Amino acid sequence: MPPSIHPAHIRTMRVLILALSAFVFNTSEFIPVALLSDIGASFGKSASETGIIITIYAWVVALLSLPAMLITAKIERKRLLFWLFFIFVMSHVLSVFAKSFELLLISRIGVALAHAVFWSITASLVVKLAPKGQQAWALGILATGSALATVLGLPLGRILGQYLNWRATFGAIGGLGLICMMGISWILPTLASKNTGSLSSLPKLAKQTPLMVVYISIMLLVMAHFTAYSYIEPLLLHIGMTPITTTMMLVWFGVASMIGSHLFGRYYERFCHHFLLVSVAIVLICLTFLSATFHLLNTLSLTVLLLVWGVGMIGVILSLQFQTLKLTPKDTDVAMSLFSGIFNVGIGGGALLGSAVISSMGLFSIGYVGAGVGLVAFLILLLFRKTS
Repeated sequence: MPPSIHPAHIRTMRVLILALSAFVFNTSEFIPVALLSDIGASFGKSASETGIIITIYAWVVALLSLPAMLITAKIERKRLLFWLFFIFVMSHVLSVFAKSFELLLISRIGVALAHAVFWSITASLVVKLAPKGQQAWALGILATGSALATVLGLPLGRILGQYLNWRATFGAIGGLGLICMMGISWILPTLASKNTGSLSSLPKLAKQTPLMVVYISIMLLVMAHFTAYSYIEPLLLHIGMTPITTTMMLVWFGVASMIGSHLFGRYYERFCHHFLLVSVAIVLICLTFLSATFHLLNTLSLTVLLLVWGVGMIGVILSLQFQTLKLTPKDTDVAMSLFSGIFNVGIGGGALLGSAVISSMGLFSIGYVGAGVGLVAFLILLLFRKTS
């Protein structure tokens, strides 16, 4: 690192490279949502059949987050991040050249393995690397990088997929991963593994009732969200939206995530007792409206719906993530690996549930079913609030 750069600026750059890494990982995770129809068509599968790649990815992350974090707990963090991106890049190369749907699934499992470890360690790393007194800002930047995956990553990936093909999109994401790998090698310092927790942390964490409420809530609410959101692209196309308009709808959802991140940073600590419940209520209302008003949906109403839905969902995620970090200061990595794993149980469960709903009840029922799942979480949060 050039000695002429101010130490505070170096720390800022380190936070930014992790935010870019979050952007790349989240873009890769969710890009099938934007390209589901095209991927399916290339292998002769329907959108609901192709949705299994979302489910498998999520469940690999869910199953491997904790064991992979424990296996890598003692590895110096800069070196670990480098090898995670190496796996990420090679897996995307395999995606580009996959000649069968099964080979594509294998490549996505490779990305999911890297994802499982990355999101187990990143929240605590970004706090350690932040400029002095700016830990909350650093977490906000990490969340913004994650949200930008929806604002920029998904729509740009969809545009590239529309003009070239979905393989080009996967190749571009792999290229961004290579840039992150080089940036990590250049700018991150040696990072010793600290406060990761261990297998012995699990009984202690399991006894924390507030933490268990957080975990159950995030699983149910993410499942509710992805019951509908996993199939938002085929739904928009089915109601007559053009491919370009569908892309713009994904942009609006991402813009909403950035707005929600800003609102969280500004108002959560002041209204922490109400922020989460209001966010959950917003998501439930939007899911219900998605199904109840599908025959009336147009570009304007969908834009408003997706903006409000996105604000609510990012509020849910950040609120529950913040509570996890606050409740587990000495076992951060174990707690966050569990959070990441449970989060992905919700993603996979939602994608699978949405597929079953489409097959048995029709595409336009996904919002109702998602709202029903989310309502269970809302009631649990209300009950715990009254009894705590």
